[in-house]
Amino acid sequence: MKKAPKVNEVNEFLEIASDFENPLEVIRESLSNAYDAGASNVEIRIRSRQGGSDIIIEDDGCGMNERDLESFFDLGNSRKTDAIGYKGHGTKIFYKSDRIEVTTVNDGTSYRAVMEDPWEKLNNKELPEYDLTSNDVRRGNSGTKIQVTNFRSGHGFDAEELTYNKIHHYLKWKTIAGSTAHYFGDGQREMDITVTLDEDIDDSRESLETTNRLEFPDEQLEPSDGEYPAERMCKHYPAREIEVEYDGGETLLQMVGMVGGKETRNELPTYGRHSAQFGIWFAKDHIKVERLNEAISHDNEYIHFLFVANCQDIELSANRETIRNKASPVYKAIREEVEYYLSKVTQDPWFKDYLETRKEGEHRRRSAKQESSLKDRRERVETDGFAPENQAEVLLGLERASRQANTRSFTVEDFDPAADVHAIVRQNGKLRNAAVHRTLTELFEEEVPLENTELAICWDKGDPAELSEYERNGYFGGDVSLDLDQGGLRYQNHDDQFIEIVEVKSLLETGAVPLAND
Repeated sequence: MKKAPKVNEVNEFLEIASDFENPLEVIRESLSNAYDAGASNVEIRIRSRQGGSDIIIEDDGCGMNERDLESFFDLGNSRKTDAIGYKGHGTKIFYKSDRIEVTTVNDGTSYRAVMEDPWEKLNNKELPEYDLTSNDVRRGNSGTKIQVTNFRSGHGFDAEELTYNKIHHYLKWKTIAGSTAHYFGDGQREMDITVTLDEDIDDSRESLETTNRLEFPDEQLEPSDGEYPAERMCKHYPAREIEVEYDGGETLLQMVGMVGGKETRNELPTYGRHSAQFGIWFAKDHIKVERLNEAISHDNEYIHFLFVANCQDIELSANRETIRNKASPVYKAIREEVEYYLSKVTQDPWFKDYLETRKEGEHRRRSAKQESSLKDRRERVETDGFAPENQAEVLLGLERASRQANTRSFTVEDFDPAADVHAIVRQNGKLRNAAVHRTLTELFEEEVPLENTELAICWDKGDPAELSEYERNGYFGGDVSLDLDQGGLRYQNHDDQFIEIVEVKSLLETGAVPLAND
């Protein structure tokens, strides 16, 4: 007896919808569907709600008929073949809501489909249904309007996360709005995109308007004048189609990209660290999916590159965030081709000149900064004399005092500024443990144990009022008393600890260096 395996429909819907964690994926799926429907204009409006957000998507595409609506709501029943999202997974993100309403006009018929409480029903192990009505309308009108009520995801829509800047960045790096297909000919249809956010989300502008094309910044092959000569340098590497053979067939790899300095890259809709955005991108449907930055050696710094390697034989996960056929012969073959292609780019004489220009600019800036710093330091020495700014300079002053006194009674044998006891010094032939600070008050501010400290080396004692405060209040349960006649302080906590104070400033002024106490 043969038995066919069964599928739990509710669990399958729930799992696919749950794969979509980023709320911006609603926008990505809407734009892809609109483009597949032949739209030239798409408007997206987002309104904030207490438990989520209302999202309205309208396009002027060809609309959907009854069969298309079935594909919209069904799973794995898409009518698309070579279009974006042909598996029908993408629209399942809309199920993470309280209500889905689709109004669409196609070929003289208007359809209205409404699904109530899809997310609640799926979580209650119930398969949601939708009501469908239709009416005849005048031919010539078309388009689709999708209203998603109280949409939520793992992180939800919040004012900090959903800003116009972030949406613009997301559109150009993760959706068809950042497509590079137009570089390969006239086949890509231009689509205008408008996003409007509720003022409670972002009131910095009225709306965001863009197209479905990623445009590289203008080329500038020669360096600029000034402090950063390579920052606006930019070279385009024109679109190239490469036929790639692999074990089992052949595929088409489409490569296009640019190399540019920081100022050039900032002309793209970017924010934050360039290392999180630039590099070598694999793409499908000219939508960037994953980076292959290891194709660029460390010496060449991948953040200067933006290359898109598009291949329609890449297979994606349900949420389109990762490539799932990396073990396949086709993926291995296109990866090798991309690595070979980029090796030629890094050998381009222009690219080598660009790197050399960057190094020369950095060297000149470093030299100028060095000159300015030395000038400031020399002026400070001429005006104020020696005044240490850190622990090492305090020790430098102490050794200078030793030389002035014509004695080698004090030498630094070990120095670790990160340790509790910073230095081991030899004084009159005896090794001693020393804490080193610019002021004596900093000794207590460090809040470290003093039981193993024998010397407190400082430039000066600091604020007398602060020292008096420690004498009144103690230090970590112990008593503190300054014994300046004996040249130190006493710390009593279990044992009576005498810590000798070495005040470097006074030693330089008097020319005397203390000998170690026996």
